[in-house]
Amino acid sequence: MNRLKQRRALYPGSFDPVTFGHIDLIDRARKTFDRVFVAVAVNSEKKPLFSVEERVKLLKQAVGKKKGVVIDTFDGLMVDYARSKKLGIIIRGLRATSDFDYEFQMALTNRLLAEDIDTMFLMPSEKHFYISSRLIKEIAQLGGDVSRFVPPFVKRALSEQLS
Repeated sequence: MNRLKQRRALYPGSFDPVTFGHIDLIDRARKTFDRVFVAVAVNSEKKPLFSVEERVKLLKQAVGKKKGVVIDTFDGLMVDYARSKKLGIIIRGLRATSDFDYEFQMALTNRLLAEDIDTMFLMPSEKHFYISSRLIKEIAQLGGDVSRFVPPFVKRALSEQLS
């Protein structure tokens, strides 16, 4: 399909670890965009369970073979990364009203930093609506079964990381 301008978007996050909710949002974004850059944020302020390299590896296993998905990392401002890749849309997932306040603030701040970049909010399916990486890590740390929330290789990685 020849197009003068490819529709491309950025889906940034910590992905610590990648969940079925993340995968669902990536699949939803692929319906609208030709290319979805899934970028792991490098944030020295946070103490992730998995290293950046491990998170990239898990993402590549989860979605790296899907058409139009590019896995990458970024350090610094999200809008600077988006500009460097010529991406005009940032995709953010909304699960609940508690997400909305933070995401709305971030979207408005990003708009002030980069008027040419818009934010698109996507909701995961009702099946994955309540999933968060933080809760999954907590369940795994307490010995609970996370197989309904993450792919088998992520479950194994959590088990190995927490043992």
